[in-house]
Amino acid sequence: MRFYKYHGTGNDFVVLDGFSGTPSPTPEQVRAWCRRHTGIGADGVIYACPPAAGGDARMRIFNADGSEAEMCGNGIRCLAKFLYERVGLAKSEMIIETAAGFKVLRLSVVGGEVLEVEVDMGLPELASPDLPAPDHPSSPGVVSIDTRESGRVRAFCVSMGNPHCVIEVKNASAAPVATLGPEIEMHPLFPRRTNVEFMETRDGDEIAVRVWERGVGETQACGTGACAAAVAAVCIGKRGLPLRVALPGGALVVSADENGHLLMRGPAVEVFHGQLSSSSRMEE
Repeated sequence: MRFYKYHGTGNDFVVLDGFSGTPSPTPEQVRAWCRRHTGIGADGVIYACPPAAGGDARMRIFNADGSEAEMCGNGIRCLAKFLYERVGLAKSEMIIETAAGFKVLRLSVVGGEVLEVEVDMGLPELASPDLPAPDHPSSPGVVSIDTRESGRVRAFCVSMGNPHCVIEVKNASAAPVATLGPEIEMHPLFPRRTNVEFMETRDGDEIAVRVWERGVGETQACGTGACAAAVAAVCIGKRGLPLRVALPGGALVVSADENGHLLMRGPAVEVFHGQLSSSSRMEE
């Protein structure tokens, strides 16, 4: 089975070509391939396949634990680069079908190479079945969460097609991502678990963010998480858009169009491609 390896600001993915007949992966295969020491190593697996509802292509995205996610902002940029350069979908604007709806992508292409991709991430939602109710109707998105790690934590919850819980911190580099992140991910307030962002507001139009990603753990970046943190920064009155979101793996820019849709822009990089060995045991 042929595979391709990509990353977007350090958030890395194995991409499978469903256009050529490669079957969709099983959860066991996803977990095996994503292991850093015995597999290919990745935060997730993207299955690129023909459209089902009128788009240019369809994306299925699997977390490293084998669970399927609704959407991935970094992953969809990598998918656009793969479709343009490897599948031959030579369009500077693409419509991609995801479990979170249609996404419009605009590609920055130089000399036949996709350097950056801007994704229309749609409207953020402060009320969703995947999110807890706010503490007060007058403060949408604001939730108090009782935790073992840090006591009562004030957070901002928003859906970008997938659930996010944003916690403001004074210093993102010192935030308890590895301990508080998994506790909040699995908190009973979130029926489908949640992604957790630790956000530090900085001088100028910049925020720093670290992400505990649902079903993966801490990642170098998260596109939907960057958007969620930007929404939180605006709603709590700390910043306006556009914002530069500094993540451990690089920076993304989040802005908004005239309809209030969030636009997320960042790079996509092909790292390598290869063939899975038939003699290697890549399944559990």
